[in-house]
Amino acid sequence: MSQDSIQYDNQEPASPAVLPSDPQRRMWLGTACAVGGVAGVATAVPFVASMNPSDRAKAAGAPVEISLNGIAPGTMITAEWQGKPVWVIHRTQAMIDGLTKNDSHLADPKSERPDYTPDFAKNEGRSRKPEWFICVGICTHLGCSPSPRFAIGGSEGMGSDWEGGFLCPCHGSHFDLAGRVFKNQPAPDNLLIPPYYFVDDNTVMVGLEKAEG
Repeated sequence: MSQDSIQYDNQEPASPAVLPSDPQRRMWLGTACAVGGVAGVATAVPFVASMNPSDRAKAAGAPVEISLNGIAPGTMITAEWQGKPVWVIHRTQAMIDGLTKNDSHLADPKSERPDYTPDFAKNEGRSRKPEWFICVGICTHLGCSPSPRFAIGGSEGMGSDWEGGFLCPCHGSHFDLAGRVFKNQPAPDNLLIPPYYFVDDNTVMVGLEKAEG
């Protein structure tokens, strides 16, 4: 790695003593912080509300249908499910190709740790389709909402070998474009992948792994 690259391995690892037994508990703890943080990047990351159920239904965990129309390659939108921000990123081929370059720097490159990655997403892209990445946009450390840093290299204040991803502004955790956390970061786990399935080429249903019935 170049000298001006991010020193992923020199940061103090998170102490196991602060890890909750239930990852959802940490997610709910940070929901207010994360949803509030969405407004700070609203100009760059549109917040999708028009297709969502009522607030009461969302709080109860109702599935959310999200249109993929208009999400240009290399961009993302933020929707809401169970009161949490859900990111939908349309990855370019360059973004997909860059994922394999991160493996040696990641804490859990194969997403083998329990609870955060459903079986259908245990692949390099942590997704059902390589070009679409969907995750809960809440840091697994203390529940802040990371910010997108999609540009490759150091133009957004990252290291010269940065392949694009997310930076948590609260405590500095780095995640790649599959939501995988880098080694020795405050965040102990990869970003949570919610249950979802593609209704058709232009629509995704978040909150269910497959159609019922």
